[in-house]
Amino acid sequence: MSDAEGDEPHERDERDERDEPHERDARDEPGDTDGDRDGDTMDLDAPDVFTVGTSGPVGERLFLLHFSEGPLQATVKVEKQQVAVLATYLARVVRQLGRPGHLPQDLDFDVDVEPDWVVGTIGVSYDEDADRLVVIVEEADDGGAVARIAITREQAAAFAVRATSLVQAGRPPCPLCGFPLDPAGHDCPRTNGHRPPRT
Repeated sequence: MSDAEGDEPHERDERDERDEPHERDARDEPGDTDGDRDGDTMDLDAPDVFTVGTSGPVGERLFLLHFSEGPLQATVKVEKQQVAVLATYLARVVRQLGRPGHLPQDLDFDVDVEPDWVVGTIGVSYDEDADRLVVIVEEADDGGAVARIAITREQAAAFAVRATSLVQAGRPPCPLCGFPLDPAGHDCPRTNGHRPPRT
């Protein structure tokens, strides 16, 4: 899997499920919230870890979300663009909510694993009572798995910092066409009419 850009996380507005991370009211979410996994639903009310990582060389990186709470854990495949937009959105919400406390530092995890499933959509809501941002990750397949991860401001901020760093560590864009420069050779559509390179 390359650093291909997928659909952006989006606000939970059924009118447009491709743009901003969709917003939900966490208090109105269906399903239990006791941290159990019920069928294809995983609810993590107080996750120990919420992080992102990559596997593979630049240009062919696989982006992975990892979250865990006690014995419950999952590693799922996500698109680079989804990570970038989620990071930007979480950072904006954290700024609006106020300065977070000490950020978690231990965000590394084993990236050399087979992902549990592939992410289709990502949504975000804010649970005002718990003062947590609830990240809703849904599997790409219809009727697939759903994970709801209620993260703290500190976890959200740490994720945003790490995710932004990983995204920006990719291939730099061509100054003419804006597509990523390929170390093996770049056929710029602005200079020779070739099709844009894969991202």
